[in-house]
Amino acid sequence: MAIGNNERAIELGSKVAYEIYIRSFNDSNGDGVGDLAGITARLDYLAELGVDYLWITPFFVSPLKDGGYDVADYCNIDPVFGTMDDFDELVREADKRGIGLMLDMVFNHTSDQHEWFQKALAGDPKYQAYYLLQDPEPGATADNPGKAPSNWDSKFGGSAWEFSPQMNKWYLHLYDVSQPDLNWRNPEVRSELAAVLRFWKEKGVKGFRFDVVNNISKPETFEDDFEGDGRRFYTDGEHVDEYLQLLSREGEIDGMMTVGEMSSTTIEHCIEYSKPENHELAMAFSFHHFRVDNVNGNRWAKAKANIPMLRETFRSWQEEMTAAGGWNAVFWTCHDQPRPSTRFGDDTTRESWERSAKMLPVCTFLLRGTPYIYQGEELGMTNPGFTSIDQYRDVESINYYHIMQDEQGLSEQEAFDIIAYKSRDNGRTPVQWDDSAYAGFSTVEPWIGVGGNYTWLNAKAEVADENSVFAFFKRLIALRKAEEIIQAGDVHFVESPAAQVIAYERTMGDTRMLVQCNFSGDEQPAVASEGGEVLISNYDEPGASGTLRPWEGTALIWRA
Repeated sequence: MAIGNNERAIELGSKVAYEIYIRSFNDSNGDGVGDLAGITARLDYLAELGVDYLWITPFFVSPLKDGGYDVADYCNIDPVFGTMDDFDELVREADKRGIGLMLDMVFNHTSDQHEWFQKALAGDPKYQAYYLLQDPEPGATADNPGKAPSNWDSKFGGSAWEFSPQMNKWYLHLYDVSQPDLNWRNPEVRSELAAVLRFWKEKGVKGFRFDVVNNISKPETFEDDFEGDGRRFYTDGEHVDEYLQLLSREGEIDGMMTVGEMSSTTIEHCIEYSKPENHELAMAFSFHHFRVDNVNGNRWAKAKANIPMLRETFRSWQEEMTAAGGWNAVFWTCHDQPRPSTRFGDDTTRESWERSAKMLPVCTFLLRGTPYIYQGEELGMTNPGFTSIDQYRDVESINYYHIMQDEQGLSEQEAFDIIAYKSRDNGRTPVQWDDSAYAGFSTVEPWIGVGGNYTWLNAKAEVADENSVFAFFKRLIALRKAEEIIQAGDVHFVESPAAQVIAYERTMGDTRMLVQCNFSGDEQPAVASEGGEVLISNYDEPGASGTLRPWEGTALIWRA
């Protein structure tokens, strides 16, 4: 992959990745939880779709307080997800179909049940140096530990510091209290994590996704943040590039399919992370487009997406990353976000659902980068329509449900309406395989409920329908693999003819492609253009010249 830039673009740009949130993908043994054997059973479906890589969320030994992102053993499989034999079988069967596995590595923190942290609790100085521990103020006691080392907030709510009476020390946890942050300044920690990568690479893994990896470099001193929640002191920290280069080299993953989840990052940093000459990562995940339905910077609010802001976000990341030799992962959602058909589209009627569920991938699949599909997105799955907070399982969502009432004064209903719109559990309900009980995901009640529309919105129905959302995704994937201009062409956003329209051009030599997407249920003016071959559209018949129909997504191409 790290050869000439055009060759690298064609290599990365011709690939499509598919994220599997393993708990909710497919249950093979009737315990209500998805597992490795369940993935193997659905490989033919994934091969038919045309994907190249499967990014699988963590299935390592874990107390599962954060859906497996609280790892207690990086090199063993939690029995709820299967066995190492199941994993080996999955690798073999995926290889037969030309599909590579990408594992999700959580290297910012471990579970508090990890052997390293347990040894730290027991007083072993070697393992205490694996974590970010701070002594309490003089005179502190277990009942009154005093002031935390800094006023930083946890991303899951509350303080980012927890006092351990057993160690008589504070430990940093940017996420849940059960997820102590690792000390990357310690070379032993870095060596341990590189060894984890080599272990899985030897097992046949073809790529890695790194969770919140731009948070791994913490400052040597912890100071209070009087302007924010503390993230400006640890996001894209001083040594992240150095650590990623070391991980790439010692983990022997340079040239593999690697992607970093970048929390609150910048374009400039992601250029450095993904430039091939830096030997860090193949590409970067950034989440700035998820801010377009925040309210005054607050994620926990219910609002429709600001499309001009979305357009500008896509434009800046696409054009600036391209100009500087960086590489984007392009996507609408993941396991930490609600369903795009509800969030960015319109699922209020069957017609608007289908149109918008097809328009959304037109917008992202034809961008420059590597597209990622999140399980069920290829079916147009929607938020599940839960009616009670008791139906949610996510620790973050439940925490904020109470925070919004206790600290912001919202009513129970107001807080629930926001959770029902924005919770990441909305994207974690089981894949809807068919119209049988539990949507064909399991033979028993799943760990989390099934979406209410599974009787008609399901894989069995869509695979058999040549006009389905699934069939449309297949066309888009085949198109990307066939057209070099999509894989490696330059990208330039053109002036939008209306606030609800996103339009951009891809160019390569004398070939030009124009993509236009209407993010509304009303007709909108189109970018003026003459001639051109319709490369793909979510409408069967051409529309009126100069007009985009409701939720229309279309691409025209002019060939040399």
